[in-house]
Amino acid sequence: MRIGELSSRTATPTRLLRYYEEQDLLSPQRAHNGYREYPEAAVDRVEQIRGLIEAGIPTRIIKQLLPCLNTGSPSIRITELDPEIVESLTEQREQLERRISCLSRNRDAITRYLADSAERA
Repeated sequence: MRIGELSSRTATPTRLLRYYEEQDLLSPQRAHNGYREYPEAAVDRVEQIRGLIEAGIPTRIIKQLLPCLNTGSPSIRITELDPEIVESLTEQREQLERRISCLSRNRDAITRYLADSAERA
């Protein structure tokens, strides 16, 4: 698929897709006319990248995580872990856990409110 279709399917501006390519997060093939051609798996990859970025993880760390993001492939053993990246990922994971906890509490409060509203109706 071309960049416009990937952009539409992932709700990601083409400018960001080109940025992801510059950061070595995406690797499209090039057609004979020079157009970018993305495989179907690029849709999932872009969604993963966007989710990690929205979680506050910088692209330099996402690049290190890419081998672990491959779905359907066996786990890749990483032999050399940069202590700085491990520390940053640990902090990011803790922040994510706090956000997930907060979101879960909010979801539960909304569920209770809706249940109470339904009972009163």
